[in-house]
Amino acid sequence: MTTKTETRAPLPVEFYRSAIGKKWVMAVTGLGIIGFAIAHMIGNLKMFLPPVDGVPDIDIYGEALRRLFVPILPEHVFLWILRTGLIVLFLLHVHAAYSLTVMNHRARPVGYQGPRSYVAANYASRTMRWSGTIFLTFLAFHLADFTWGLPPVAPETWERGAVYANFVATFSRPPVTVLYVTASLLLGIHLYHGAWSMFQSLGINHPRFNRARKVAAYVTSGVITIGFIAPPLAVALGYLK
Repeated sequence: MTTKTETRAPLPVEFYRSAIGKKWVMAVTGLGIIGFAIAHMIGNLKMFLPPVDGVPDIDIYGEALRRLFVPILPEHVFLWILRTGLIVLFLLHVHAAYSLTVMNHRARPVGYQGPRSYVAANYASRTMRWSGTIFLTFLAFHLADFTWGLPPVAPETWERGAVYANFVATFSRPPVTVLYVTASLLLGIHLYHGAWSMFQSLGINHPRFNRARKVAAYVTSGVITIGFIAPPLAVALGYLK
């Protein structure tokens, strides 16, 4: 009697198919997204620094990003590698969240009635649509406005490399400022849930650390949110001109 040998996928694929693997992917990609948010926030805060030899500090920063690893790589190439990596992180994060939600619903089609819930899956179901909207809005707006200067999204005065001037022109438009601030607040809510549930998703959960985890989640999401909305509000209020 012949037995059919089951073909198994490579170990990383098999691991990702499991709930534990998906939770790990959500946690690791979440860390990467938080890291990007912090780096991007720090870059935006350069709006408040004084010019260097008459050149806005954020313009110098933008040029440095475009010339990363030049001449080893052509100009802009490493920056687009970073952008592509961010997109991959986000897609993996959303797919893992969606898959966990589906797995949870299949396991409990009626809904779990106990005092505790499947944290990673509930987190995904609550915020997955928000995260998608936030990311796509940010990516589309950021690229069309700051990177490509596409009308009618970008101001008519948009100029390549003039980051400070483009930033001021963009956020001198109240509807754009409201959209950006709203998206930043939603991102803060998302990051709070993510930072809180990340360690529990990895199995690092103990009453002794839960308060510290909550404080860390509040601080992380609060700092990032304030850091993102401060420069646009400074422009809207006339502090940055």
